Amino acid sequence: MKRRNKKFQKKGQNSLSKLSLFQKNDGKFSKKCPLSVKNAPIVDYKNVSLLKKYVSDNGKIVSSKITSVAFSKQRKLTKEIKKAKILGLI
Repeated sequence: MKRRNKKFQKKGQNSLSKLSLFQKNDGKFSKKCPLSVKNAPIVDYKNVSLLKKYVSDNGKIVSSKITSVAFSKQRKLTKEIKKAKILGLI
């Protein structure tokens, strides 16, 4: 006789109900763009401490989906990171 692991299942909930791709996610990230708020730091190739936050350990630029940066700011951030890499600041 098989035992069901009830520790991970709630009553009245199907185990496959969470796997649907078309259901709305309850735990949405609704963060604002950190570079568009008031008193935000200026995105510049000389501001190395800011640029390092948006670069991974391998040197790749982190996606805007992860950092929640606006599209226009992400483009500017990418240009400035590339400039800093060429000049050897990062």
